This record gives sequence, C-alpha cells and structure tokens, in this order.
Amino acid sequence: MEVNEMSRIPTHTVDDAPRPCRHLLENVIQFSPTGRPLNLHGQMAHSPAVLVAYTSLRAATVEHGTVGPQLSAALMLAAGSAVGNDYVVAITGRLARLAGWTDEHIGALRAGTATGDDKVDAIVGLVREATANSGRVSDTTWNSAIEAGWNAEQLTEAFAYLGLTVFTAYFLNYAQTDLDVPVVAP
Repeated sequence: MEVNEMSRIPTHTVDDAPRPCRHLLENVIQFSPTGRPLNLHGQMAHSPAVLVAYTSLRAATVEHGTVGPQLSAALMLAAGSAVGNDYVVAITGRLARLAGWTDEHIGALRAGTATGDDKVDAIVGLVREATANSGRVSDTTWNSAIEAGWNAEQLTEAFAYLGLTVFTAYFLNYAQTDLDVPVVAP
C-alpha cells in the first residue's frame, strides 16, 4: 500500500486491496491512462461500497449511454471544470482528447465558452449550470437545450455523466488524492 504525504487515504494496489475490491481494481485497468489503477481507484478500494458505487456509475454510462463517447466526454469535462478539481479535469480532459475533441474545444469546454456547435453548447451549458448549482438548472437553460434539439431522454442521460463526474471529483477532494495523470493544459 502506497502512502502519500498529502493524501488522506493510502492507495491500494490490486495485490494488497481488500479481497472484495481486487476484481474491481483489475477491471478499472482497462480505463486507466497509466495501465494500472489510478490513485483514486486505489483509495476507493478501502471501501467496497465506494468502489462499487463508482464502477457501477461508470458501467451504467458505458453500457446504457446513447449520446456517444465524444459528447459524454464533453459533459464530464464541463462538470469536472465546474467542480474545480485538477485531477478530475486532467482525467476528463484526457478522455475528451481521446474522444476527438481538439485542444481548442477542450479549452472551451473547460472555460464554459462556445465550442462552435450550438447544440453541444446547449447541453454542455446545462450540465455546467447543474453542476455549479447542486443540480438546479434555470428554465431558460433547460428550454434552450430543448430548442437546440435535445430530448428528455438525452437531458436525463446527461445527468448520469454529471453524477459520475461529481462523485469522482468529490471523492478526490475528500481523500486529497495525489495527481497521477498528466494535466491537460488549459
């Protein structure tokens, strides 16, 4: 188990994690940019309830999401930027790049400025506002997303990406997790 000076929770490896978490840690390797569980995963492994909650949210978005990897990455980056955690911004920025967003788009998604796609901007703005306001979104923002062409199913699904990102970012803040992924330049 790795102990870091700044982190509040030691970081487990697959080998020393509690038995109920080992299989989950092995599975997160496929999503890891480093080929091993990230510090956040190793810290979550101290509680099967936390690691199962995280992996369940992640699996739900992968298995049942309909908006596609590019939009889901944009939604998570917007939510992560609204929370303001460098680690989650680094992870979601990397996911956005892997999903095909350019550096210019990633900068816009982080800053909350226009990407050049009004439909994307409408749903990203809705998620950013919801993240910043404990889930609350003004009628104007909601109606703008509807007018941009998003339907109730898609707007509901957008909340899953917000939820996954906020869950992750809040845990990172809570555990004071040491950053172990490259930071995407703003």
